[in-house]
Amino acid sequence: MGRGKDTRYTGTNIQKRRRPMPDWSYHTLFKSLLFRLSGRRARDLTLHAIGGLSRIPGGTFVIRTMGHMEMSPQLASELAGVPIACPVGLSGGLDPHGTAHKALAQFGLGFIELGPVTVRAVHSHASITRMAEEEAIVYSDGYENDGAEAIAARLRKGTGHRLPHFVRLRPMPGRSPREAAEEQRELLQELAPYAAGFTLDGLSEGWPSAMALAYLTEVRQLAETAAPGKPVLLYVPQELPEGELRAILDTARSFSGVVLGDAQREPGTRRERVSGGAALLSAQLSKVRLLRESLGERSAIVAAGGVHQPEDARVLLAAGATSVMLHSGLVYAGPGLPKRINEAILYDRITAPATSAVFEASWNEVSVPLNEQASDSNTAVITSSVALASPQLGKISSFQPSSSPPTLSFWANWGWMSLLGLGMIIGGVLAWLIAATTVLLPYDEDFLGKTRNEIIRFNNHLLHFMSHDRITLAGTMISIGIFYYQLAHHGLRYGLHWARTAVISSCVVGFGSFFLYLGYGYFDPLHAAAAVVLLPMLLLTLRGLKDYPSRKPPGVRNDRVWFRAQWGQCCLVILGFGLGIGGLMISIVGITEVFVPSDLVYLGVTSSELSAWSEAMIPLIAHDRAGFGGALFSLAVAITASALWGVNQGEGWLWWTFLWGGLPGFAAGLVVHFHIGYTDFVHLLPVYIAVMLYVGGLYLTYPYLVGKGGATVTAVRSL
Repeated sequence: MGRGKDTRYTGTNIQKRRRPMPDWSYHTLFKSLLFRLSGRRARDLTLHAIGGLSRIPGGTFVIRTMGHMEMSPQLASELAGVPIACPVGLSGGLDPHGTAHKALAQFGLGFIELGPVTVRAVHSHASITRMAEEEAIVYSDGYENDGAEAIAARLRKGTGHRLPHFVRLRPMPGRSPREAAEEQRELLQELAPYAAGFTLDGLSEGWPSAMALAYLTEVRQLAETAAPGKPVLLYVPQELPEGELRAILDTARSFSGVVLGDAQREPGTRRERVSGGAALLSAQLSKVRLLRESLGERSAIVAAGGVHQPEDARVLLAAGATSVMLHSGLVYAGPGLPKRINEAILYDRITAPATSAVFEASWNEVSVPLNEQASDSNTAVITSSVALASPQLGKISSFQPSSSPPTLSFWANWGWMSLLGLGMIIGGVLAWLIAATTVLLPYDEDFLGKTRNEIIRFNNHLLHFMSHDRITLAGTMISIGIFYYQLAHHGLRYGLHWARTAVISSCVVGFGSFFLYLGYGYFDPLHAAAAVVLLPMLLLTLRGLKDYPSRKPPGVRNDRVWFRAQWGQCCLVILGFGLGIGGLMISIVGITEVFVPSDLVYLGVTSSELSAWSEAMIPLIAHDRAGFGGALFSLAVAITASALWGVNQGEGWLWWTFLWGGLPGFAAGLVVHFHIGYTDFVHLLPVYIAVMLYVGGLYLTYPYLVGKGGATVTAVRSL
């Protein structure tokens, strides 16, 4: 699907393999709430919410950051001669008013359908029915749209995105073919300047076949005159039997391609049903194969129905579809579906066989077990198309398989980050030993003008309190070091862009927090020396970093293991955000008030009494607190980024990173409080909540990240 694309590794010209828009929040938090509302209210609320977010300054950045979607040039192709960023589009019926197109364009789409569009507006306030068990949506009026004039005005004003629009033109309900043709002339004049291409809908109006085909031929000619050079596709309604599809193949050949519709119209009504499922997918596959065999390689084929999981898109593309369009799949599978499909396509492309000869030999043997439902146990054997690309745009030889990523030497860049991580671990262990024994270093005592014994005589809790701050900092340093080492060894080493973003963002925060130590005028020479040693390692890490796609097969089914992992991912993301908020609050308190009320209750003194005894004591404690807050925020960045973007099926190393990377921090935070007797429930409540999120996240993500169950991508020859 794409002409002459070279898919060899090209450094930065690679998809930054990251997690999708947050399915973890959709399936765990929002979906159940939205499904309590009526279908129309839920749709309008969702579209207005994300559409409104995209229109405020920085809104699209937030959407992209949460999903971390960057399009790979390797996904680029063409749809009937129109360049598209990827072979995944948005069906017009999902957002007929264009309320959230700017936001949806950030989800990993290559094009957007507008329509159906009629010459006059068709308004409907009737209910939209969800049939959750069948993953279906029923619209009371399939003609609903804002009309040509309003849509043209919206396009003229600007949509806020650069995706091409394919406009689906439909007659007003109840029109004769002659009346409809006159309407289409007006529609084309209105919309031609803004459309990348047109799709003509005339086979679902109840007209006799000969009249419908004559109408479509006439309107195609009008479109070619009104918009010369722009593709015109034929819309085939879902309910059209395969036998009737064969009868219109001659007409279809005169079009630039065919769109297999996503909606099935109920006879005698204007109600339309959009759904997924094995039966529908099987029917779509059969039609795709028929069209590809009959129309040849040049015609575009858009499969617009039945795609609810990446596997569905893969088999449709393997059967010969040029692209797919999403509708009900986004509602039931979640907003991350386009990204997951793109990951599956990219994986297939970079692991595809090298020669068109293999393609020719295997073309008719590509299949998927359609009768298999999502399972959480046995490995599902999924078809891996030798092309996963429409032959319309060239044989598989156009997509040369990627050579393996170059083996980077330890000293190239990732090794330095590994050393930085090890340095943090060693530094954390040493800091823990000091904090658990002497607590203070000689230069601390010099700054205070007090000895350790003098501090104990003044207040026997004060040294324990300082020890508790320093041990929690030490545990956090060890956790950071583990994350850095793992992200370098398993992420940077293999060019995973999300891992680079995670570790560098965390490092920037961590090194920047050094200046918090100076907030009260206390300069820590040991921390300064550590920064001087570690900073060059960060700078050396930045040399020649390149991005490569993961060669691990992605998950392609919405099975129970995947759904369970969404809850685990939600726990880990919330944990990361919570730790980030906690780190910020501790840093702010550390450079302002220094103490929270429970601290002073534990110490049994006031801030003024401490200052009266030693003016240097509060600055020293402030240094410890601000430093711990900065370190905690740095760790939170690494955890949040890893949870948002790194959770993918089979990434067992990430699960172990969460496990071992979390233990030192939590152990330090809990053990030291109980050891020194600082057990105020309210003070420790955030820690208890964090531990529950941590344990829950590990438990729920284990089968997906480490376990051997769930769907994997493998090559088979069945069908």
